[in-house]
Amino acid sequence: MAGMTGAVPYYGGRFTPAQAYAAAHPQQKPPPPSPPSEVHAPALSRADQVAALQHLLDTGVLTQEEFEELRARVEQ
Repeated sequence: MAGMTGAVPYYGGRFTPAQAYAAAHPQQKPPPPSPPSEVHAPALSRADQVAALQHLLDTGVLTQEEFEELRARVEQ
């Protein structure tokens, strides 16, 4: 009769060959995952930022008021 004691099957006090090998060769735990590296967007020059805002204004994503507000922030 087979019973379970923890994570190791128990067969009347005898290990199977696979269990004996596993007991003699414990698996190493994988190293903990490294923390994710932060990915930063490349820094854009002020002229590039204003050009991007102008594109958003031209395509209708921004209103003129929003464009002026954001451009003032960029130029500070």
